[in-house]
Amino acid sequence: MLDIKHLRTLSALRDGGTLVEAARRMHLTQSALSHQLKDLEERLGVSLFLRKTKPLRFTRAGLELLQLADQVLPLMRQSERNLQKMAGGHTGRLHMVIECHSCFDWLMPAINSFRDHWPEVEIDLSTSFHFEPIPALVRGDVDLVVTSDPEDNSEIHYQPLFRYQSMLAVANQHPLARQDNIKPQDLATETLIHYPVDRKRLDVFERFLAPGGVEPIATRQTELTLMMVQLVASGRGVACLPNWALQPYLDAGLITARSLGESGVWPVLYAAVRKDQADAAYIQDFFQQALDTCFQNLPGIAPATQ
Repeated sequence: MLDIKHLRTLSALRDGGTLVEAARRMHLTQSALSHQLKDLEERLGVSLFLRKTKPLRFTRAGLELLQLADQVLPLMRQSERNLQKMAGGHTGRLHMVIECHSCFDWLMPAINSFRDHWPEVEIDLSTSFHFEPIPALVRGDVDLVVTSDPEDNSEIHYQPLFRYQSMLAVANQHPLARQDNIKPQDLATETLIHYPVDRKRLDVFERFLAPGGVEPIATRQTELTLMMVQLVASGRGVACLPNWALQPYLDAGLITARSLGESGVWPVLYAAVRKDQADAAYIQDFFQQALDTCFQNLPGIAPATQ
């Protein structure tokens, strides 16, 4: 009657505090999560939590299962790792390249956790400011690329991580801050600040400006997200960044963010690896740890399949 996925779901519900957040952490839609919980309660014949309380409260039955989850889930995960190591594939190399230059904050905890569980795997990390990462992955120079721009290549496996919204950051006093959303032509008179990479790898050009046939009046490059935000806040230009990367600065009231178009621009972030490495135990475990970390820590993201 009771499945391990039920324990994971209840744990995510407790840690997230709401059905919406639990669904995000489990990489499910809210309706799929609600159906799973309702089915479990019907099979057990008890209610597991009170649905209209804030914060969310568990019943005695729910607390009983949470206690079980806290005992079982860590043991299950460690046993899975041990079995994977017994089966082979416990040593290797994981040299990573980040195309998403705002990803360091959430990727570092995933790397630290991975290093604790796979000490035999050699880890390295760099950005792709000065070279093309996918050709380097194919050559074997690197082993994993975090990217939102998958290329059609039969040698590469793309593991979806999550969807995020690309948003335009503007100064609080900027006229665009008074608009509900941004149109491509709104940027024709703006200085667009962006990372020093080819524009085909930037969402604001490829997914927003190019389809509209619009070119900003000027551009400016910087490698640092914080510097980008400071330039925007001081009225030196506008910048397009992921919603979760902007959130701390929005919370601090430093800038304003607006949607690109009425529906927004929602790319998917991927972890790219060579197909001949995709099934390696340590690669699969890194995928899972990266997913768990980003859904625990990043506001505003959504399951890649949604």
